[in-house]
Amino acid sequence: MNYEQKALNEITAWEHRLFKPPGWLERTSKTIGKRINDLIPPKVHDVITATIKSIVRTALFGAEYTPQRPVQRTLHLELADQEAKRLLSLYQKIAAAEGAGTGAGGIMLNIVDFPALIAIKMKFLFELAHIYGYDTKHFPERVFILKVFQMAFSGPEQRAKLLDSIKRWDTEKEQWLSDTEYSKNMDWETFQKEYRDAIDFRKMLQMVPGIGAVAGAWANYTILEELGESATNAYRLRRLIERRPVGTWEKNR
Repeated sequence: MNYEQKALNEITAWEHRLFKPPGWLERTSKTIGKRINDLIPPKVHDVITATIKSIVRTALFGAEYTPQRPVQRTLHLELADQEAKRLLSLYQKIAAAEGAGTGAGGIMLNIVDFPALIAIKMKFLFELAHIYGYDTKHFPERVFILKVFQMAFSGPEQRAKLLDSIKRWDTEKEQWLSDTEYSKNMDWETFQKEYRDAIDFRKMLQMVPGIGAVAGAWANYTILEELGESATNAYRLRRLIERRPVGTWEKNR
């Protein structure tokens, strides 16, 4: 079995995991998260939504997250995967350290953790794009990053739409060559709600006195792990599809 076929098998297994029914812990955490969200005043939700908007707009239109790492266009998929694993390990350590620090600092620092963690994720995704050979100076690549981010933290229905978009990116990206209206057309409320639903239970543990530092490190580490799995497989998927027509690729799965 060559490496591309091995990667394809791993991607297929990942897709099955994406859409498997939620387990008891996931269902419970979502129920608890919903109850917590219902207790949070609308003004706080507005602040969180505004924070997400600000960071995502910076990612889409600014230069803050553009990596110094060169775009590695000629890297074989196997070598790119190895480099991606090293990058994920580095960012998991960064996220865990940040979570431990804010988790030990009480509620006020936990509020600071929310935008800090999103920024860490964005920096990871931008660097990952360069490893797989995609230049984040181009606007469509930034839209792709946002779709990957959403897919990692969305519910099943939205996740299916985003995965289909990723599979057809070679065609879909043409509509995002210079569309600066992209962020205005987003459903920001749904975006932030699905993101928070995905991480609420773990981040809530970060606020428990006595275990905040440990819980914060664990929460951020596992959140980066989930993002890393979705993002690396999205880029692997894209690389494999670009090597063969979509119909042919699907038949050979």
